[in-house]
Amino acid sequence: MKTGLSLILAALLSAFTPLASADDDTDYETLGFVEWVVLQDSGVRLKARLDTGAKTSSLHAVNVEPFERDGEDWVSFELPLDDHKDSDDAEDTHVVLQFERPVERTVLIKRKGAESQRRYVVNMDFCIAGKTHETQFSLTDRGRFHYGVLLGRRFMAPDNVLVSSSDSFEAGEECSYQTLEELAQERDGD
Repeated sequence: MKTGLSLILAALLSAFTPLASADDDTDYETLGFVEWVVLQDSGVRLKARLDTGAKTSSLHAVNVEPFERDGEDWVSFELPLDDHKDSDDAEDTHVVLQFERPVERTVLIKRKGAESQRRYVVNMDFCIAGKTHETQFSLTDRGRFHYGVLLGRRFMAPDNVLVSSSDSFEAGEECSYQTLEELAQERDGD
């Protein structure tokens, strides 16, 4: 009787335990909970936190202003790089990148203990782990946060990203980028 019960219990447990299939050829990439990302149109490198609790990615943006172009909704915004500097940068460069993007949608973010906040969402190209991706970013002032970029599940799921919650900078490849000093020199025309 004990053997029969043990076999039934083992069968039930194995039915609810996911097993890797030999036919599963999905490529998964493990990244740390913090990684470097490079915004493609500017070449700037920023630290990003990968957040499985967030659906939409978020980008540090100030002076967010909606406008209309050719009958479509657009938004202009600024990204002050001194708010989130590389650890190698010794001094303030006062580089502020300016962007204009079509508005994909707006979202209403409900915040505990504060008023709800309407945010514009735009598509942006960025490089992480040596690969270029496009995802939607909600624009918000992340100046008080440690990371200027937060990457959510809309980015991770289609690209089969697994997040190591105890490790950072696990990407096997790097993306080419410009330092803040190079961006400052480019801005000043030196």
